[in-house]
Amino acid sequence: MLGIGSLAKRLFGSANDRTVKGYQSRVGAINALEPQIKALSDDELRAKTVEFRQRLDNGETVDKLLPEAFAVVREAAWRVLGQRHFDVQLIGGMVLNEGGIAEMRTGEGKTLVSTLAAYLNAVGGKGVHVVTVNDYLASRDSKWMGQIFNFLGLSVGCIIHGLTDEERRAAYACDITYGTNNEFGFDYLRDNMKFSLEAMVQRRFNFAIVDEVDSILIDEARTPLIISGPTEDNSELYRAVNAYIPELGDADIEKDEKAKTVVLTEEGTERMEQILKQAGLIEGGNLYDIENVSMVHHVNQALRAHKMFTRDVDYIVKDDKVVIIDEFTGRMMEGRRYSEGLHQALEAKEGVKIQNENQTLASITFQNYFRLYPKLSGMTGTASTEAAEFADIYNLGVVEIPTNLPVSRIDENDEVYRTAKEKYDAIIDQIEVCTKRDQPVLVGTVSIEKSEYLSELLKKRKITHNVLNARYHEQEAYIIAQAGRIGGVTIATNMAGRGTDIQLGGNIEMRIAAETANVADPAEKARLAASITEEMLAERAKVKAAGGLYVIGTERHESRRIDNQLRGRSGRQGDPGHSKFYLSLDDDLMRIFGSERMESMLVRLGLEEGEAITHPWINKALEKAQMKVEARNFDIRKNLLKYDDVMNDQRKAIYEQRRELMEAEDVSEHITDMRQDVIEDVVSTHIPPRSFPEQWNIEGLRVEFHRIFGIEAPLAEWLQEDGISEIEISERLTRMVDERTQERADRFGPDATRWLEKNMLLQTIDQQWKEHLLQLDHLRQTVTLRAYGQRDPLNEYKSEAFEMFQSMMGRVRTDTIGLLSQVELRMDEEPPPMEERVPPQRMHATHLDPQTGENEMDEIEFVNARQAFDKNDPSTWGRVPRNALCPCGSGQKYKRCHGALTNAQ
Repeated sequence: MLGIGSLAKRLFGSANDRTVKGYQSRVGAINALEPQIKALSDDELRAKTVEFRQRLDNGETVDKLLPEAFAVVREAAWRVLGQRHFDVQLIGGMVLNEGGIAEMRTGEGKTLVSTLAAYLNAVGGKGVHVVTVNDYLASRDSKWMGQIFNFLGLSVGCIIHGLTDEERRAAYACDITYGTNNEFGFDYLRDNMKFSLEAMVQRRFNFAIVDEVDSILIDEARTPLIISGPTEDNSELYRAVNAYIPELGDADIEKDEKAKTVVLTEEGTERMEQILKQAGLIEGGNLYDIENVSMVHHVNQALRAHKMFTRDVDYIVKDDKVVIIDEFTGRMMEGRRYSEGLHQALEAKEGVKIQNENQTLASITFQNYFRLYPKLSGMTGTASTEAAEFADIYNLGVVEIPTNLPVSRIDENDEVYRTAKEKYDAIIDQIEVCTKRDQPVLVGTVSIEKSEYLSELLKKRKITHNVLNARYHEQEAYIIAQAGRIGGVTIATNMAGRGTDIQLGGNIEMRIAAETANVADPAEKARLAASITEEMLAERAKVKAAGGLYVIGTERHESRRIDNQLRGRSGRQGDPGHSKFYLSLDDDLMRIFGSERMESMLVRLGLEEGEAITHPWINKALEKAQMKVEARNFDIRKNLLKYDDVMNDQRKAIYEQRRELMEAEDVSEHITDMRQDVIEDVVSTHIPPRSFPEQWNIEGLRVEFHRIFGIEAPLAEWLQEDGISEIEISERLTRMVDERTQERADRFGPDATRWLEKNMLLQTIDQQWKEHLLQLDHLRQTVTLRAYGQRDPLNEYKSEAFEMFQSMMGRVRTDTIGLLSQVELRMDEEPPPMEERVPPQRMHATHLDPQTGENEMDEIEFVNARQAFDKNDPSTWGRVPRNALCPCGSGQKYKRCHGALTNAQ
């Protein structure tokens, strides 16, 4: 008997069905325009872009333009690529344009869908960012889809690793810019470390389309982008704290091996306080006093190093260095270091040379970076299971787009075995059966280690296969594209091959490109292409007859979304296919969620070795277990975001202030206000309001005033005057400072004074912000302990972070005014640009891959030093994309300006 919800769904359709139905009328309007658009010549079609831009300038909305713009893009795609958008792809484009997530199955053409919304939102000239998960896809899509945009008169840029600032600036100036999430994020952070608007590479944010949105906004949400630089040498402090950890007994610590954490008990805290006080390492009587926050950090990391990390298991000591061992592969991870001082604590523990830890100079999570865009959208094959998180954190709705053709893939029930050996034997047997009937197989694993283990088993059976682990994206995209060939066996980790379809019989275009790359004769090239096409079409028919691609999952992932990604590789565009998951009671998910009950049930059923249990109930039970894990992970990410939001609010305030300062021609009014605030603060500190003269600290005021302003004030003489008040003293000090300031301004000249004021202020803000980030890191580590005192750690973090921010802004005022009051300029030459004056910084860009734990960015030091760019000297421009604006400043595209001259020569 149907429930009320099921009955209503059957009668009226689901909410998603009704949403999709609402787009159908606009699809009809786009289709009705097709004959009219088809009749246009290439030049007339291209002129539509200029017409749309004028209509937007005249007040017409993007939504009003949508039917006509989509019809134009559809026709351009057909003329340039020979691809015509399906009706369901038009719906996907509408979802993207409205700032939603289009969930489209693998093989439904998400890359082509993005061109609709990208074009519509780019004609206004404010720029569109199309975000991909790796450099290969960014480069491929910008060239592939860029043909459509170029045909319609829009410029296309691509941001990949290793570009110069000039190349990046030119790419961001394009109408549509492709790039990876890491590159966009790091450019944002680096821009906010620059000292002039001209040195920045990004424009103001407008609209972003995020491909594989679930991977970027959910899987990578917990790992921030970090730009870091070396700190001062704290090696002696690490050694000192390390020496006292062995004095702690079992009653002094509390360990949680599952969470890999260790904390001091109350007795342990008291004991550690006594030890550190005797050693003179802490001030006051309490380890958790605000002035001892950095010491708590050192103690915590030393505790972890001694109690949670074991030599020759978690790390080894080699060549006087601590080298991490990968827990999955058992391999040494040269060059990788634990963060937040843990690696230094391990070095102190083992008595090797302690290397300086890196200090965070700038950081941001993808959650907060992508929320900077006024309009954000995304696309993926799997988002509906995380719809609540997308709605809650990013305000993004998920719409499941129907497939162009009905899905004919058969998803079989899971098979559950008692041991991992039985499971792998069954998997190898199934692969062997498939290869004998020429059916291609894709095997998904959850780790590199398990991929290699499965590969060894296949080698023993002499089954030819490929192993992918997503390290070489371009090469592996080709392998995954050909994974649908007759009898092919491909093993892939869950992150491999993204952005590339598995076509039955193989990808014809990629094979033609690979096999005709070195053929110069056009006739021979055409003959080869025709031969390859004929051969692969015949192979496609054979593979379809064999049952299509067979997808095997070697265990269930924590997230249903990852399992669905694997299944979705099979059955694209109505193709036949199969999918099945093989499980054992040794699998992580089964072990955590009730394998004992399951094992006793299997024993009662009399299950023999090598036999499996298969039932829809097991699938449902596992799905519920996965939902629990997903909910827990969502809570973790949401909680982390609450903490990160505190820093994010402060980061936005600092970055906005920096930008306002860089945009301002003259910051003298701002500096004057700061100077007055500093004088008032100094006076009120030493002469409390409504206090008696005998309570005044005149000597302290004299010393502090001289330290900041470099002026010796005759305060003792003033105090001898009858009836002098704190207001009179404040006014006299202000006059002295004003006279000194005016004298220096007259000596330096107006230009040098403006330059000095702006750049001293920017430099001080950066220095104080760097220190503030370090303090916030330490506060974050210690604040969780407040829960033991029945206080909410988040509220404590918010209030203390706010107080720290207020203190930081006070230090910015004092330090800036102090520098401006005492710094001297050589007046025999013009002040250089700030980028040249600031010494080069050795910095690293870091973003850890959540799957592998490896740094996705090369550990290449970059320098925010001299820019040799000269708009009058083309030799300094580097590589300029043909469709980018010419760096000479003419306002024309490069190919029609200096690019045309170069080509003519």
